[in-house]
Amino acid sequence: MGGNRGRLIDDTQRKEAIKLINEAHALGARKYKACAALGLSIRTVERWEKDNGLFDNRKLVKRTPKNKLSKEQRDMVIAIANTEVYRDLPLSKIVPLLADSGQYVASESTFYRILREENQLIHRLRSQPVKHHRPDAFEANGPNQVWTWDISYCPSQVSGIYFYLYMIIDIYSRKITGFSVHEQELSEHAANLVRQSCLDEKIEHSTLVLHSDNGAPMKGATMLATLEKLGVIPSVSNDNPYSEALFRTVKYHPSFSIARQWAEKFVFWYNNMHLHSALKFVTPQQRHSGEDLIIRAKRTIVYQQARINNPERWSGHVRDWSLPDVTTLNPNKQMKKITFNDSSKLNEQCMAIMSLSE
Repeated sequence: MGGNRGRLIDDTQRKEAIKLINEAHALGARKYKACAALGLSIRTVERWEKDNGLFDNRKLVKRTPKNKLSKEQRDMVIAIANTEVYRDLPLSKIVPLLADSGQYVASESTFYRILREENQLIHRLRSQPVKHHRPDAFEANGPNQVWTWDISYCPSQVSGIYFYLYMIIDIYSRKITGFSVHEQELSEHAANLVRQSCLDEKIEHSTLVLHSDNGAPMKGATMLATLEKLGVIPSVSNDNPYSEALFRTVKYHPSFSIARQWAEKFVFWYNNMHLHSALKFVTPQQRHSGEDLIIRAKRTIVYQQARINNPERWSGHVRDWSLPDVTTLNPNKQMKKITFNDSSKLNEQCMAIMSLSE
């Protein structure tokens, strides 16, 4: 109890202290020393031992802060906050404006506290606050179900002039399913690209979601009309993570330069040669076509055999080469966390490969 001076000590602690002090005193200890060991004075303990001494009378004292606002002052705060002049302003602006007019009514924190107690701490502008709706979530458990697209700048040989690289990516396989390079950002160019990409991938009517950010070409009339004609479901939000990640890969590629020829080379490299870290290091084309399952199964067999040959080098499971069954665009908190993967498919493929090799 050392250092408890001035602090409220409840009845139970007081009883325990008195008990310990009396036991020590009965065993021959000086009472004032037993009190000092607990950080108490002997006078305090003697007061506790009197009738009703265990109750702390300080609890009965009700003090009113000297700076507490009177009812009239409190009503003035509420009235000022609701006047025609100030009712549309946040409280942080009312206080300095009052000071500019030579008035001090209360501090900003007091304004907030009083209005909070009166349940008036709400949006104060006449205009309604903008409600931001979370974009719909879409899941893809195979290729050509959900695409995202975006436009990025490409430098030209003339300073200040840029080309515009349009790219569409499949979120499941990460394959670039369409691209084009233009001198302008136009909805018509985007519409033509989507139309050609759907033809190339043999997309059937009403089976595809196309996501983009809020850029003007993404919401142009020509683009939206094309999507409606193709039966493609548009999705728009401020975030476009898959396309943004793709353009980061584009701009950090060592050969990043200009125009259509480079774009063609990059897309071929990305789809057919780039070992994608999010795909357990298979290429987007292998994932898109389903070849990745065999590749990852063979890797699993190699690791399992290595563990059999050198068990002392393994303290746990072999490396997991499985991938999620579902890729999600715009996931929300209500969705169940995806913990399952294609490990069962991978194991089946491993068994098939091993049976063929026997």
